[in-house]
Amino acid sequence: MRGYQFSKFIPRQLPKGGFDELLKLFLELLNYTSGDAGEALAWMNELDKQYQLTTDEYGMGDFIEDLKKQGYIDDDGNSGEIRITAKTEQSIRQSALEEIFGKLKKSGKGQHNTSKSGHGEEKNADRREYQFGDSADQIDMTTSIHNAQINHGIGDFHLTERDLEVEEKDFKTLTSTVLMIDISHSMILYGEDRITPAKKVAMALAELIHTKYPKDTLDIVVFGNDAWPITLKDLPYLQVGPYHTNTYAGLELATDILRRRKTHNKQIFMITDGKPTCLKENGRYYKNSMGLDRKVINKTLNMAAQCKRLKIPITTFMIARDPYLQQFVRTFTEVNGGRAFYSSLKGLGEYIFEDYIRNRRKTVR
Repeated sequence: MRGYQFSKFIPRQLPKGGFDELLKLFLELLNYTSGDAGEALAWMNELDKQYQLTTDEYGMGDFIEDLKKQGYIDDDGNSGEIRITAKTEQSIRQSALEEIFGKLKKSGKGQHNTSKSGHGEEKNADRREYQFGDSADQIDMTTSIHNAQINHGIGDFHLTERDLEVEEKDFKTLTSTVLMIDISHSMILYGEDRITPAKKVAMALAELIHTKYPKDTLDIVVFGNDAWPITLKDLPYLQVGPYHTNTYAGLELATDILRRRKTHNKQIFMITDGKPTCLKENGRYYKNSMGLDRKVINKTLNMAAQCKRLKIPITTFMIARDPYLQQFVRTFTEVNGGRAFYSSLKGLGEYIFEDYIRNRRKTVR
C-alpha cells in the first residue's frame, strides 16, 4: 500500500490592501451575517488583527469611511446602527453571479444556443417564403417589394403572397421559475451552514435572470412550518428559524404563483436538506420528526402529482446523503416526472444554473 502523503499546510491568503480588496471580503461576510453590516465589520476587525488585512497607509477606519462616502452603508441617526444600502444589496447579488456563473463558464457549461428557428425577438440571416400564420412583423418589406418589381414589372406593380419574404427569428422560450428554499432549523445543524449557499444561489440566479433573461420571471418562496413569498430585497437578510419542514405548503404556494403566470414553461427548483415533517390542518400544526411520517409523505407526494398534471416539473437539490432521504426524493421525483440532484454545497450553484439554462430550451405545450 502506498498510504497517505502529507505536506505542509499553507493557508489561503486573505485579501489585503486597498478598498476594492476589502470590499470583496465585506460583501462575502454579509452573506454569513444575514446582511448585518455591524457584525460583518466586527468580523473584519478581528480578521485584521489576526491576518493584517490592512496596511499602515490604509486602515479599517479608512475603509469604513469610504463605505459611507461611496454609499455602501449608512447609519441610523437615532440608534447609530450601521445598515447596508440598496447599492450594497445589488453588489452582493452581482458578486454571487460572478462567482457562480464564472465557474460555470470555466467548466464549459452554460451554453444555451439552439439550432431551431421560430417565434422570437432576435432576427437571423435566414429568409424564406411567406406561409400562412406568419406574423406581419416578420415580413421583410424591402425585399418583398423588390421581388414584386422583378416578378410583375414596375409599370403594373402589385404585391402578391408569393412575393413576400419572411425573416427568420431565433427561437426563444420564456420561463417562469419558483425557487423554494428550506429555512427549517436543520439548515444550520450538524456544524454545517447550508442556508448561506442557498441564499447566494438565489441571489445569483435572480441577477442572471434580471440581466440576461429580463422577460423570464423568478419568484422565491421560503418554507418552514409555513411557506411565504419573499422579495429579492429580502434575500441578504434571510435567516433560518426554529421550524420543521412543511414541504407541502411550499409546493402549494409555488404552484399557486405559477398558475397565474402566462408563460408555457414553468418550473420549480427546491433546495432542501431534509424530509417533510410538518403539515398545517385547521389552523394547527401536525409535526413528526421521527423518520418518514406516512401522513406527511403521502400529502407531499400528492402535491408532486398535482404539479405533474399542471405540467410543472420540480427539480430537487437535496443537500443530504442519508439513504432513506434519497429514497424519498427518488419516489417524489418519479411521481412528479421531474429531476433530482444529490448535491454538495460546493457545486450547488453550478448545478442550478446549468439546469435552468437547459430547461429554457424546452417548450411545454
